[in-house]
Amino acid sequence: MTIEHIPGSAFHAHAAGDRGVLEYRLCGGRMEITHTFVPSSLRGRGLAGRLVRAALDHARAQRLEVVPSCPYAADWIDGHPAYADLVATP
Repeated sequence: MTIEHIPGSAFHAHAAGDRGVLEYRLCGGRMEITHTFVPSSLRGRGLAGRLVRAALDHARAQRLEVVPSCPYAADWIDGHPAYADLVATP
């Protein structure tokens, strides 16, 4: 499995001829994670979590705050407190 970053818009995870995606948008020093999707053929392999981790690692490296509008991303962050410091305060 490989993860590809499409700067300014998405992370794609390619595996077994299929693709999962995490979409985001940038605005004023913030990365808003808007959508995470993994096709049924790839579910249960931790792909969505790897996409979220890749996005958050990128946000940390770029010193971006994160707005997890995607419910999956928000739940993932809740379960991984090492990334909680990235979440933007309202």
